[in-house]
Parts: sequence; structure tokens; C-alpha cells
Amino acid sequence: MRLAHSIVSIVPGKRDRKQFIRETMFSLDQIVPWGRSFDEYSAIFSLADAEMAGRILGCGDGPASFNAEATRRGAKAVSCDPIYSFSKADIEARITTTYAQVIDQIRQNQNEFIWKAISSVEELGRVRMAAMQTFLADYPAGLAEGRYLNAKLPSLPFSDGEFDLALCSHLLFLYSQQLDAGFHHASLLELCRVAKEVRVFPLLTFGGTISPHLEGSVEMLREAGHHVSIERVNYEFQRGACEMLRIQRDDSNIKGP
Repeated sequence: MRLAHSIVSIVPGKRDRKQFIRETMFSLDQIVPWGRSFDEYSAIFSLADAEMAGRILGCGDGPASFNAEATRRGAKAVSCDPIYSFSKADIEARITTTYAQVIDQIRQNQNEFIWKAISSVEELGRVRMAAMQTFLADYPAGLAEGRYLNAKLPSLPFSDGEFDLALCSHLLFLYSQQLDAGFHHASLLELCRVAKEVRVFPLLTFGGTISPHLEGSVEMLREAGHHVSIERVNYEFQRGACEMLRIQRDDSNIKGP
């Protein structure tokens, strides 16, 4: 099942990394926009009020409502995703076209999820659509204000230490089959370059197993001098996905990709 936070290939099967990135990042008819809410971000990243006071980067946010809701709360948030190269009308049309397909896929794979905080497929659909509608309403203003930027890993258009916290939801580790260890290492180092702290969720692949890139990524980050921990969060929707990777940057020994 190919479901992710921001954009998802709907073409099953294996592909090389370049083909995967080309299909999902630049061709709107090959992606499925799917966004989460501010409350879900707060849970999956264990966000406290004090952390919301800093400058926050959301990497791969897609049509999530996190930026819109965080901005309303007075936070300083920037989201980056290749989907922001498209217009509001284009993204909205794609959401409308693919929404039923996504819900049908989830219904066919209900055993992969824990139906607790969200009790049913129907409720999930309402929650996700509400988040995406909030994003769409905010998108034009956010583009004009520079809060939504067309950019992607592993190279970001930000200066060193520009953000206090970088969040990467449902991209790294989840796409371990399509994105190799080199891509993960370069992306994590790039996130550490632009932010003082980095949090990544989940640590599982689509199949529900621990990413084969996780152990090597942790070793690489520690060798680069960063403090790395795996922490349990108060959130579990994909079965077994209840931990995040937390990286605190060592400013004395930053190693970029």
C-alpha cells in the first residue's frame, strides 16, 4: 500500500530512486496528496509549547494543515515540498480525484492500522479532508508569505542553522525501498545543517518493519558528532509506528552531504 503524508506514487512495484523521485515529485497525475493536522503533528513529534516558540521547518509537508494552524497560533513555520510548484486549483483537483481511491485502499488494509484515536475509515476520511481543506484555504497566502516553498531533500535552500527545529513526516524511512541509504544519509545531514534539532517519524517502512536504513543512519549521525535518540511518542496509527528519531545537532562539527 502506497500511502504517505505528502505525496505518494500510485504505481505499484519496484523502481529505482531517480524514477521514483521523478514520478512523485514532478508529475501531479502520478501523486496522491494526503495531509495531516496540527494535532497529529503535535502527537507524532511530541511537540511542546516551548518548541513551538522557535522557527520550525516542515520537510515534505504536502497538503498538511500544520503550517496553517501553527501560523494561526503565532508560530513561525516554513513548509517545503515539491508539490508547492503546483497551483491551489491543481492540488485541489488532484485531492478530489484521488480521495475515494485512497479511502478504498485504507479500507482494504484496515488491519495495518490501530483504530483508537481515529475510530473508523470514515472518520479518518473526514479528519484528513478537513486538514487538506485548511491547507488549501491557507495556501495562496502562505505562498505569498514564503511559508510554502518548492524544495526537496537532500538539498534545501536554507542557511546553516536557520531553523530551531526541523520535522520530517512520513518520507524518510517510510520510503526505504524507493530511497536508498545514500539518500537517507544525505537528507538527514542536510536537515541537521539547517536546523538545531531534527525529528523524523515514522521509523517503519510501508510493510510495517523497521527501516533497513535506520541503524546505519544512526551510526552515521553519531560519527558526525550529533546526539541521536529514538523516542517513543504518544501516537500510533500505522501499527507499530510509535517512535521518532530525534537528532540534536553538534554545532562544533557539522558535516553536510
